[in-house]
Amino acid sequence: MTSTAYSRPSKLPGGVERRLPPRLMRGLTSKIEPKKLGVGLIAGCCLALLTYVSLAKLFAIYSPVFASTANTSAMLQNSPPSSPKPSVPETEAIPPQETLAGGGSRGDAVDLPEVAGSEEPGLPEAVTRKEMSAGAGSDEPGLPEALSRKGDGENAAAASEPKPSPKKEEGEQRPNGGAAAAAAASSGEGKMTCDENGVDEGFPYARPTVCELSGDIRVSPKQKTVYLVNPSSAGGFDESGEKRLRPYARKDEFLLPAVTEVTVKSVPSAAAAPECTKRHAVPAVVFSNAGYTDNFFHDMTDAMVPLFLTAGHLKGEVQLLITNYKPWWVQKYTPLLQKLSNYDPINFDEDDGVHCFPAGFVGLYRDRDLILSPHPTRNPRNYTMVDFNRFVRGALALPRERPAVLGEEPGMRPRMLIISRAGTRKLLNLDEVAAAATELGFNVTVAEAGADVPAFAAQVNAADVLLAVHGAGLTNQIFLPTNGVVVQIVPWGKMDWMATNFYGQPAKDMKLRYLEYYVGEEETSLKDKYPRDHTVFKDPMALHKQGWQALAGIVMKQDVSVNLTRFRPFLLQALDKLQE
Repeated sequence: MTSTAYSRPSKLPGGVERRLPPRLMRGLTSKIEPKKLGVGLIAGCCLALLTYVSLAKLFAIYSPVFASTANTSAMLQNSPPSSPKPSVPETEAIPPQETLAGGGSRGDAVDLPEVAGSEEPGLPEAVTRKEMSAGAGSDEPGLPEALSRKGDGENAAAASEPKPSPKKEEGEQRPNGGAAAAAAASSGEGKMTCDENGVDEGFPYARPTVCELSGDIRVSPKQKTVYLVNPSSAGGFDESGEKRLRPYARKDEFLLPAVTEVTVKSVPSAAAAPECTKRHAVPAVVFSNAGYTDNFFHDMTDAMVPLFLTAGHLKGEVQLLITNYKPWWVQKYTPLLQKLSNYDPINFDEDDGVHCFPAGFVGLYRDRDLILSPHPTRNPRNYTMVDFNRFVRGALALPRERPAVLGEEPGMRPRMLIISRAGTRKLLNLDEVAAAATELGFNVTVAEAGADVPAFAAQVNAADVLLAVHGAGLTNQIFLPTNGVVVQIVPWGKMDWMATNFYGQPAKDMKLRYLEYYVGEEETSLKDKYPRDHTVFKDPMALHKQGWQALAGIVMKQDVSVNLTRFRPFLLQALDKLQE
């Protein structure tokens, strides 16, 4: 490509090149001494060079090449038109979400780092990914009682009625969206690539199968089937031309039977697939709302973080289709879902239409719990938990990105939030701990995580230090400002691995400063229930080897009362970390 920015004028600005008569030129040069002539030539060259540089800069500023680039960048920022929000049951309230961080609307693009080579929204990469999934639980990963709708203080439906906010209607498209989808569908044979089950080295869980599709894709929720026009039947289908998946982002043999099974069916032609009733110009993501959702830990690890990993790069231009649809759950996390998608989610359990897409995902990619690591297929854009935290802060309009620094403001007292628990693993001497922290200079607030996610997220974001006993409440560290401090009180019973992998390492990956305090034999309520020669004291690891039920029935049901003499230095360390 050529540009006037790099073309040098061949003539003077007037367009006419003046020449002196030869005789006059010889007369002039004969009267000029050679030494002076050399100086004059050098000065003339410098003047010409200066003129060229100035003209080059002028042309570069106004070059149409640069103008075209700027226009292209502007076009990539999608600002979709708004439409009325569909009605919801009166018994289910949606948290108010009128603005996002920075004053944007809920249709704004997700502010994520760009990665060279990433594709345009609407056509995600269809690459084979070898992956795996993790765990089980209620307050802790693996606890079946989390299947109930009410949990440990981190659950239940949202509790405030919002004002309507703009949202694209289901099936709404940009101009010529139907033509774009049809063109994409007819451009070539459909394709499916699947990331099959695999064991994660060093992690005792497996990740579920996830499939990516492109081409002529027709989703029939009523039939629980995704049709792919695929004449060759290539792409990992069985002998009957089908692929069956349970699209929940945690492989757990206890819960998967309750997850709706979705069939991807290869068909030889468009005529063999049901006729489209709605065309979408954006990709689809089909995932399940079943399993352990409504426990805050699992809401993040099994849904929100996998959704971010799978669809965050699409910057809102994606249609979510949810199986095992829970209205109260969707409403509870409306702000996050609205940040991920510019379209209202489709209830896969009740929709009677046939939705056609140019691309899509069945299932969600995931890493370890609250951890995102670079990976060539699972995480090709190298997203981190810092990126996820930034996404969450934007969705919930959380203002603080950095904690307070001691000494910045005269008389400033750093804020500590202690998360209390109403069930197991209560901090029995919570009042004494709060008083000790206040004495050391903290401005202390005590609160239990509740149903109103935006409200509690704001409380956490306002804090500089988060303190809690091991449990799902520590998941709220995702709302802390970057470089905030997390203090985890680890109960008795060789809980090192769980404490580190569920909350300690994630805190470090979120660029939070992390401290952990291990409870001793005299600080646990287990001493009042079991003799000192019991397995829980003699060989706690034996309980771990017996499986989750044994661990949950004993170790996870304890309460703690920390020794303030031992614990006070940890509070001082938290103060020190605010000065790092």
